[in-house]
Amino acid sequence: MNPASHSGRIAASIAVATAVLVAAPVISIIAIALQPAPDVWQHLIAYVLPATILDTALLLLGVGTLSLVIGTGTAWAVSLHEFRGRRMLLWLLPLPLAIPTYLAAYVYVDLFEPLGLVHRALMFVLPTQEAVRLLPGLRSLPGAVFVMALVLYPYVYLSARTMFQFQSAEFAEAAKTLGAGRWTIFWLISMPMARPALAVGAALVSLETLNDIGASEYLGVRTLTVSIFTTWLNRGSLAGAAQLSCFMLGIVAVLIAIERYGRRNVTSEFSAESPKLTPPSKLAGARGLLALAACLLPVLLGFVVPLSFLAYQSFKRGLFVNFDAALWRDAFNSVAFASIATLAALLLGFATILAWRWRPTALRYVAMNIAQLGYTLPGLVLALGLLTPVLAIDNSLNTLAGWLGRAAPGLIVVGSGAAVIIAYVIRFLAVPTGFIKAGFERIPRDYDDSARAAGAGQATMMRMIHLPLLRPAMLGAVIVVFVDCLKELPATLLLRPLNVDTLATSIYQFASRGSFEEGALAALLIVAASIGPVAWLTRFSDMPSGPA
Repeated sequence: MNPASHSGRIAASIAVATAVLVAAPVISIIAIALQPAPDVWQHLIAYVLPATILDTALLLLGVGTLSLVIGTGTAWAVSLHEFRGRRMLLWLLPLPLAIPTYLAAYVYVDLFEPLGLVHRALMFVLPTQEAVRLLPGLRSLPGAVFVMALVLYPYVYLSARTMFQFQSAEFAEAAKTLGAGRWTIFWLISMPMARPALAVGAALVSLETLNDIGASEYLGVRTLTVSIFTTWLNRGSLAGAAQLSCFMLGIVAVLIAIERYGRRNVTSEFSAESPKLTPPSKLAGARGLLALAACLLPVLLGFVVPLSFLAYQSFKRGLFVNFDAALWRDAFNSVAFASIATLAALLLGFATILAWRWRPTALRYVAMNIAQLGYTLPGLVLALGLLTPVLAIDNSLNTLAGWLGRAAPGLIVVGSGAAVIIAYVIRFLAVPTGFIKAGFERIPRDYDDSARAAGAGQATMMRMIHLPLLRPAMLGAVIVVFVDCLKELPATLLLRPLNVDTLATSIYQFASRGSFEEGALAALLIVAASIGPVAWLTRFSDMPSGPA
């Protein structure tokens, strides 16, 4: 057999298997949802769904709107204006991404609850009851919108900033000659041209909002995710939870359709004739200070306050000195699960894109696109969909052991944590697939043709050309996937083996018992691990404005 053909078939087989792996949870959920659950639905329709659907819709609308306002405003300010402190803001504005939504919720509730830090500070100048009345009610829908938007707006910021940087100067210059002011140019030129980026950012914010369970549950917001969780575990109805999950997947499909609609005709948004970019306008005096303050406020609320609180609680409770051995165990579990999942996702993503690169057929194209859909699955829905397949694998292994006359091994996949790793791979496979696909698009196909002309096979071409040139993209994918795995809560919470915790689930357990402060160091470790990757992403989000 031709070695080149052999390598191509291996890559194609891995690509198809990867697509099947990503599609399996969805197929499983649909199969479970076909089972009847009339008793559960009578209760859901009467007491749960009306409020749940309304809260979910309002939460998505509120978080999406506030994230768009903060992300778009800050991106426009730092991309198209020059003012004191701007360079510092370029690094600071994405940092709230290092704070998971559930950590932000735990921190802000602890700060603003009665007898919390803010309340005790107010009591120095106000009577106790007056101070309590001034505290915001964060355990509410508006509180959830505020807290979640503070840490999710960087998705909009990073997308919008990329678009603002590359806007052609000719449109703004033409508008200025017609007497248009700064705000007119923003609303009539900058915003319409940034629409594709804003659609992407808003879709990511909405998907993260749907995926959340820790923050919404803790803040008392009855979202679909929380309803699926309670229907499955508290009411013991897997079929009812699956049916709710199918409804949620319908919402995800609508969000993706809206995002695609927002990105329609994206190529027509830019001028192909004028490469001149919009130069930044200078803001001096009061305007510059106002811009600095407006951009610094979301960083302070979304990153500095949570980080400072976690560090303060860790020092106050002596968590650095009296280092709990359980924390070492949880950290090891987190790193082990994340490392294995990251390596597997990288290999599967690379093979999937490589198969398409070598031979772009319809089957490989479909497999590549399915492999990138895992991120659209909320972690709780993914866990629900994986439950039946992994239990079927365990049961098959036990049956096989019985046929061979050996003792049943028990729950190998679930008991070993392999189910958690599989969930991580499916959910975050879109990251390495997207990074590597973008990396391949920067490698001219002339390199491949020249290598073939010199007699190099596909394996040699991959080793000598593709891998060296893809190293930056693959490094970025590894960093992002690893940190996302560390922060993932819903899938880990439901698929982890008994008596096995990660940093994320350990923090959730502390918060559920009303002692979140005891888990401050575990939370601080997650945030510290996330800062580096966020800074790495920021490094590539900036470029000098104006013509080169």
